[in-house]
Amino acid sequence: MLKSASTIYRFDRFSLDPDDRRLRRDGEAVELNGRYFDALELLVRNSGTLVSKDRFLDEVWRGIPVTDEALTQSIKALRQALGDEVARPRFIQTVPKHGYRFIADVQEAAPGLPIASHAHSALRETLLLGAAGTVGGGIAGFIGGLIYGFAGASQPLQPGMGAVSVLLVILCLSIGVALIGGAGVSFGIAVAGAIGDRRDWRWVVIGGASGGLIVGAVVKLLGIDAFNLLFGHSPVGMTGAFEGLIIGAGVGLGTWLSSHTAGLRRSMIYAGLAGAAAGMLIPVIGGRLMAGSLDLLSRTFPDSRLRLDQIGDLFGEQGFGPVAGLVTGGLEGGLFSACVAGAMVLARRSLDSVSQRNEPR
Repeated sequence: MLKSASTIYRFDRFSLDPDDRRLRRDGEAVELNGRYFDALELLVRNSGTLVSKDRFLDEVWRGIPVTDEALTQSIKALRQALGDEVARPRFIQTVPKHGYRFIADVQEAAPGLPIASHAHSALRETLLLGAAGTVGGGIAGFIGGLIYGFAGASQPLQPGMGAVSVLLVILCLSIGVALIGGAGVSFGIAVAGAIGDRRDWRWVVIGGASGGLIVGAVVKLLGIDAFNLLFGHSPVGMTGAFEGLIIGAGVGLGTWLSSHTAGLRRSMIYAGLAGAAAGMLIPVIGGRLMAGSLDLLSRTFPDSRLRLDQIGDLFGEQGFGPVAGLVTGGLEGGLFSACVAGAMVLARRSLDSVSQRNEPR
């Protein structure tokens, strides 16, 4: 017979209170009938240990004759309540012909501690991952800004306009845009992981795409207003929500791939490949990333003397042509995705390391 323990069990975003007979997710009650709650308590109390079918029948059904289907149905209901999957279990693992095992890390806490503490932990995790991705985006912007800055500074300049000034302007612009983009995409990924299942690639891709979409739309709107205010007109076709959506989805996929790969270098390579594919797709379907937007600005404001023609010269093009747009799009997407995903992987490993040190032994 099940006995209530004066302990609250916490796992993932859930807490199980045997005394109050409540299962909560982020502090919100999850409805379970009595039998299913007893089955979950039995599994959680014996986390990591195989619980046989006979033990379920003895301690949950207390000797009442039931079919195996009743136990199967109860496990199915528990998986639905926890958001678990049979093929990729995070909580309940099936041991064929023997029983079930609870595989999530379980922490025991004394009653009276605030249930919302896990929500606080989830918020801290989201902020840390988002901040790490933002820094990663800034690093990508610095590298890209140096490349484009040297390319722009190597062109014939206006009298009195120094190469260093051109380099610094493009560098600062690239870092600023990359920081904003990195913040949008990484916080989108982090929030999606907190809301849903960060192990499910769909959540991660949707989070990255949503963050990129929102930030891209806001940055474009502010940019258009700024150019109209300063010059009376603005470029048509600057990087915006459309590009943010695609590159955000690419970074999201890259982040998911990197989280399932051993080794930071290999993680960044996989993330870079996913981002590069997204970056190359953008110019193919008519969009622009950083280099394309700089070229657009140079043609909209010819007196600026901002040119990226030397990049096109590398591919035998007259000016910044479609091949240059394709190559720079792939390089930007790959660099941005690798840096953002790499930073988030490092932050995730740091969080996991702290969590392991704090686990009760």
